[in-house]
Amino acid sequence: MDQRRTTTPALDELTVFLARLTGLLLRSSGEGAELIEHSVRSAARALGGEATLLLVPDAAALTVTAGGGTRTVTVRGFPEVFRLDQVTALKPLLTDVRAGRLDVAAADRRLAGIENAKAPYPWPLKLVGIVLFALGFAPLMQPTWYEVGSTAVLATIAAALAVAADRLPRLAKVLPLVVSTVVSVTALEVFAREPSHGGPVLLMLPALFFFVPGDYLSAAAAELAAGLITTGAIRLVYAVFLLVQLYLGVMLGVFATGTSTHALWDIAADSDMARWALFLGWIVFTFGTVLAFAVPRRLFWPLLVLVYLTVGVQSLFTKLVGEVGGTFVAAAVLSAAATLTARADRRPPRLVLLLPAFFTLTVGSLGMRGLTTLAGGHVIEGFRDLLKLVTIGTAIAVGMVFGAALTERVRRP
Repeated sequence: MDQRRTTTPALDELTVFLARLTGLLLRSSGEGAELIEHSVRSAARALGGEATLLLVPDAAALTVTAGGGTRTVTVRGFPEVFRLDQVTALKPLLTDVRAGRLDVAAADRRLAGIENAKAPYPWPLKLVGIVLFALGFAPLMQPTWYEVGSTAVLATIAAALAVAADRLPRLAKVLPLVVSTVVSVTALEVFAREPSHGGPVLLMLPALFFFVPGDYLSAAAAELAAGLITTGAIRLVYAVFLLVQLYLGVMLGVFATGTSTHALWDIAADSDMARWALFLGWIVFTFGTVLAFAVPRRLFWPLLVLVYLTVGVQSLFTKLVGEVGGTFVAAAVLSAAATLTARADRRPPRLVLLLPAFFTLTVGSLGMRGLTTLAGGHVIEGFRDLLKLVTIGTAIAVGMVFGAALTERVRRP
């Protein structure tokens, strides 16, 4: 809808730039959309105009005012978090715009360059990254070498499908269902033969962790806590939809292999890994995150520090005040540390700093475990996992909001 009173080059150029900016912010908003409006409005003011946004997770109605005219456009962008190199490059651009170092044309050229830039790592490295991401997470499910070995095979299959989906749009639409079905069949036929190796779902989860929507669930809760009701509610529904796809894929694997649903029992095998292996596992996990999510290599060390900080705080406070309290404190400390670190204009954005350490809080896996345990006929244990999902997810979200509220700068209205 066009609400122009006059047509001016300034209005046209500013609208094009802000629409492009809004689209990129939407596409990289898998962790939450609360900063989009601030970014777009501050950029518009720095360039001599005004902008307002009406947001939902995958679209925005953008109204731009400049040169005596007003224009409203609709921008769409599917939320994800798979190109964090673009998110990293966007922050210096916005800093230069706000400082007045760029006009609209120059800002739009730089933004177009960010949008059209190739991924920093070729597809083989992304595949390796997803595998390392899963291998680093595997000991958190079961600290056994068998879990690590089975994860290496299952995660390679999952990573190959994820890389293929980048080139096959039809596969991308049903990727969680396809991946979970293939991983389920392979795990049940090859790796889940002996109860001593642990429950089948515990063997599958590390390979599926890249696709589990724990980040969406916590982002939805954080948006609801921050008062973004529409955005948070829609994101919550989408996260549940992804979780159900994964669950359905696991069940299809159960039916295809003729496995009894009673085998879906959440039992962990006895640990046979040394503490040093568990400690080094987070290095593998962080390096895998860098490759899988296209994070610039220079950020590996600060991200690793935040991962160890989060894991250490969660472990310490879980012993002191229990799992929920430990998770809340860890989320608050992570959020505060990332917010403080991201304050400087030339430092990485908060989203990039948060992501690897956020995954260590593992809320998404609880949903999968709860649903499959229920399907196995273990009602009490299944509902216990689902209740823990709600409780831990809320603790993470509120902890994130709390940590940010303590440390973020107060913005002028």
